[in-house]
Amino acid sequence: MSVRITSQVVIGLIIVAVGMIFTLDNLGIIYAEDFIRYWPTALVLIGAVKVWNASRDGHGWFSGLLFLGIGSYMLINRMTYIRFDPRQIFPLFLVFIGGYMVWRGVFARRPGRTSDSRDRFSGLAVMGGVVRRSNSQAFEGADLTAIMGGCDIDLRDASIAPNTEAVIEVFAFWGGIDLKVPEDWTVINRVVPIMGGVDDKTRTPIASSAPAKRLVVRGILIMGGVSIRNRSRRDDLRDAIDGGKKLSDDIHRSVHDSIRQSVRDVRQSIRDDDRHS
Repeated sequence: MSVRITSQVVIGLIIVAVGMIFTLDNLGIIYAEDFIRYWPTALVLIGAVKVWNASRDGHGWFSGLLFLGIGSYMLINRMTYIRFDPRQIFPLFLVFIGGYMVWRGVFARRPGRTSDSRDRFSGLAVMGGVVRRSNSQAFEGADLTAIMGGCDIDLRDASIAPNTEAVIEVFAFWGGIDLKVPEDWTVINRVVPIMGGVDDKTRTPIASSAPAKRLVVRGILIMGGVSIRNRSRRDDLRDAIDGGKKLSDDIHRSVHDSIRQSVRDVRQSIRDDDRHS
């Protein structure tokens, strides 16, 4: 059986290492502060693992390089006398994001079909929103990154090849990702939330003789969230109708309150005139 080293495995090993360090510190064998100051090593390891996995399956390049870059910068500041002002290197972050977008645009696979039928796609939302809809009948996966933004992904018209597995790699930092999937997909959650959460509201597919369709969602959330759910077109229509009714009620209530307030003001003005006369 082949063993796959994922970010979840690395984070688990890091937690074990931290527990051992504090245990040895309590026993007076070592000083925990001598090791904890190098905590950015954890970011470097997570980034290295994500880049390694991305080189094999093509998912997670952006988040892996982001972890690797931030961790390396913080680790260098702690290990050497060289100091970098964040304001001086911030433009490099813009270069990195721009280069990543160019790379995805130039080197991403372009099958001879419309954009929403691709078997793989990526979404990058930085202080904004991204909306993607796929109708691919052999969906393989996606790479989604939300940094202070959101990704809205609709896969209800897509399908996974029988007896295969699609993988969606997610990374959210102060952001959110919303996934809508068909009801015959089995969703496997392997996301690691750090001060974040995963809301999986999918229903278990009804047992049948049809081949299983598995969707694996993996990645890291830092103060962010992922929502996975089965939603039919009828659910969307019902929400739209409910939203329209609520808006109509709010407008009606606001107009009614404004008219009542105007009547009170007029009556009060008449009373004041009568009192002065």
